[in-house]
Amino acid sequence: MQPAKAPSVRDLVSAEEWQLRVDLAAMYRLTALYHWDDLIFTHISMRIPGDDHHFLINPYGFLFEEITASSLVKIDIEGKPVMETPHFVNPAGFTIHSAIHAAREDAHCVFHTHTLHGVAVSAQKNGLLPLSQQSLFPLSSLGYHDYEGVALNPDEKPRLVADLGTNSAMILRNHGLLTVGKTAADAFLAMYILEASCRIQILAQSGGTELLHVPTPILQGMRAQAEMVTKGLGASLVWPGLMRKLDRIDSSFRD
Repeated sequence: MQPAKAPSVRDLVSAEEWQLRVDLAAMYRLTALYHWDDLIFTHISMRIPGDDHHFLINPYGFLFEEITASSLVKIDIEGKPVMETPHFVNPAGFTIHSAIHAAREDAHCVFHTHTLHGVAVSAQKNGLLPLSQQSLFPLSSLGYHDYEGVALNPDEKPRLVADLGTNSAMILRNHGLLTVGKTAADAFLAMYILEASCRIQILAQSGGTELLHVPTPILQGMRAQAEMVTKGLGASLVWPGLMRKLDRIDSSFRD
């Protein structure tokens, strides 16, 4: 049985917020499409510009393939809904996301996953290794956060923030992956590359032979090379194509 279709909130929010809702709903659908979802247990959030520090997050209990722009829940920095909604949110998601949104003005979008390959690498003492071209991109801006149990304790927030620092990606040890970005596109592309890097690492390690590490001098020049590869457009180069892909499959995320 499908969840009841959420009444449209398009006429109740600004045009800017509506576009953010569409982009975030698209991220949830893409996460399901690429099999990065963990039933209902991970989360992606989007900060709404303004002094109120409101952000959008998934309605707890919805599969990611069911989420729409209107079903997203708008909450404040304390986790309280600021628009009428029949839905509630994952408290662990609130702890992680509210901490980062409050501390990083540039982290408009926060993306967290529990993928099998991501968790497998998060359980390795040495974390992500420079084994592939893909891995060099996240390694140029990557932090680590030690596991403290299910993220329900507000006291963990300053340590989460400190461990992320100014990086665009973080490995939550024994837990999963996290990326941030100024836009949905930025956070999504960062996760796509980080997830691919973890998958490649597990596959390479399963081969049972000695592994080749990319030399350190090459790693140090990756930020500049990344801009060249995307012609300075960053994730905005790939995002329109992903939106077209979703529209071909099922455009109901826009509702």
